[in-house]
Amino acid sequence: MSRNLYSNLATFLENWRDNNIYFEMLKLMASISRLFSENSIPYLNYRIAENLFCKYFEAQNDARSCTAYDARLNNLGIGIKTFGIKSGSSLEKIAEFDKLKPELDGLSRLKLARKIAEFRNDRMDFSNSAYNVTEAQYHIVGRQEGRLTVFNSPYEKINIENICDVKDTKTSISFNDGTSEYSFNKSKSVLNKKFYLPSDYVDIPVTILNEPLELLAQLLREQVGHTEVTKLGFITSAKSFIAETKGYDYVILPLYSKRGGNHVPERSGLNQWNAKGRRRDDNEVYIPIPKAVHNSYPDFFPGRNMPFELILPDGNSLSAKICQDSGKALMSNPNSALGEWILRKILRKPVGELVTIDDLNKFGIDSVKIISTHTTNANGEPVYKIEFSDSGYEDYSKFI
Repeated sequence: MSRNLYSNLATFLENWRDNNIYFEMLKLMASISRLFSENSIPYLNYRIAENLFCKYFEAQNDARSCTAYDARLNNLGIGIKTFGIKSGSSLEKIAEFDKLKPELDGLSRLKLARKIAEFRNDRMDFSNSAYNVTEAQYHIVGRQEGRLTVFNSPYEKINIENICDVKDTKTSISFNDGTSEYSFNKSKSVLNKKFYLPSDYVDIPVTILNEPLELLAQLLREQVGHTEVTKLGFITSAKSFIAETKGYDYVILPLYSKRGGNHVPERSGLNQWNAKGRRRDDNEVYIPIPKAVHNSYPDFFPGRNMPFELILPDGNSLSAKICQDSGKALMSNPNSALGEWILRKILRKPVGELVTIDDLNKFGIDSVKIISTHTTNANGEPVYKIEFSDSGYEDYSKFI
């Protein structure tokens, strides 16, 4: 199926209903709900919905990346959600701001609503810049009695100037912007949006199998390569079934330091341009590589000063290398290129202004994931990818 059918919002909305194999696979996966639930409402894990969408719409899967979107079709960002629908609507989580809670404490009513909206819009701006997204849409797989209801919904910034109907209680605040309704849980720092079932949707009747294990056992007996199994769309490359291996497929690097409390150092890392000594370029930065990463995975990166290609989330690439004593820094060549991207385009910092931990919290990131493609480019240089990560290094480093 040609990606051109879905390459922008207009063509996606015009053609998405014709993707019959996608709907058949949703139906098939929902039919084995008894593996997980006894409910008469079909169960569909959100990861399955994301993976099916990306496979059958030929979309880039960003669900595990630090972005506001779960998938991309060229410059179209897609938020994929799976939830139960009652009485034609559902209030669903769209963002979490736990690290920004101190900035919200003490605010109330309109000021609080506007600050929450600002945080939400900043996250979207971050993802749009990092992943070159120019249009966005929610794609919903709704679960109802005996069926799935699939539809699309606008994915828009909150209109801050139009916020009204603010209702502020001890535990939550709700408001709308003239287009959508929002609710914020104060203790969990979670922003929810109310999704309504539109008149334009695809209804998929689902018969839930009483003994789904028998079906799976039969498929195993017939073996994975059986013709009928292939027709159902189960066959993909073997690699798609294998989880990424830490230290071989990827490593995670922090954008902050934990010494003396989480902070971004004033004269190194993302603020290397502010270091003392020689005159620095305004965009000179590096990404720190902890000793633990080198010690545990000494073969992941090329040797010091050996060039490699680093592909950015938007598809552009930089020439990069490992620099400084003990290979503690990932830098670009020229060393200003990485800073131009991360300081100016992504974090939108003015020249001469320090990056702080608050800047990272604002966008919900604290680390980057470096992924080896296990390939080389035309120059024979190894090729890697870089993605942003939220709270990635702290969890990752526990298991190095």
